[in-house]
Amino acid sequence: MNAEAKLRALVVEDEWAARNFLVELLERSGAVEVIGAAARAEDARDVLRSRESPIDVAFVDVRLVGGEREDEGLDLVRGFARQPGAPMFVLATAFAQHALEAFDLGVVDYLHKPFTTERVAQCIERLRARRPSHPAPADPVRIVVRRKRALVFLRLEEVWAFEAAERLAFVHSSRGKFDVDLSLSAVEASFGRSLLRVHRNWLVSADHVKELEGAGSETELLVGDLRVPVARERAQAVREALMQGTLGIRAR
Repeated sequence: MNAEAKLRALVVEDEWAARNFLVELLERSGAVEVIGAAARAEDARDVLRSRESPIDVAFVDVRLVGGEREDEGLDLVRGFARQPGAPMFVLATAFAQHALEAFDLGVVDYLHKPFTTERVAQCIERLRARRPSHPAPADPVRIVVRRKRALVFLRLEEVWAFEAAERLAFVHSSRGKFDVDLSLSAVEASFGRSLLRVHRNWLVSADHVKELEGAGSETELLVGDLRVPVARERAQAVREALMQGTLGIRAR
């Protein structure tokens, strides 16, 4: 092994034998330091929320005994994968049917049980390749938008949300609504660490969210003076993202 720092890992697996074997394979590689192993999703959430022991990668089983959902582990990934500063994720599971959604969430790899030394080694190489080797370039400082024939320059902190509608894209801000010549995917790629995807047609600034109302398919956000719908499948993840760094009530 070279002098590259070890990957700091969390293993989330409810089967004692599988959890211990995966921890052993990871640490035997010499490239990974397992700093935590959890059997329950709630315990894993506590580790992922912690700023005192940041991790580089979480290996997560899809199905965890005792969870409220059949795909409790995948739901854990949904809640954290797109958050600023999120670790890399690997699904380590016996079930293949979730692979498509996993990769849509940006999961780096999909390990099938039973684990093998060779397959875990391949996964580690993928993780090392994805690990940033130097600081990421700074986000653009300003956004240029259009209002009729005028170009308007906005600071990101002025932006409430980006909306896609009728094959067009708009910026909603404290200075009004403007046209922008970018897709939401391009916006998310440039400013993703500052924006929260709440719907296929909406990206919002978490800093400007004033209220979250309702649940499931009826969830809405008050962002600036906008009412923004939250897609049902994103509602729990959006709630968890907004609860990060808050005090007052317990996240549920």
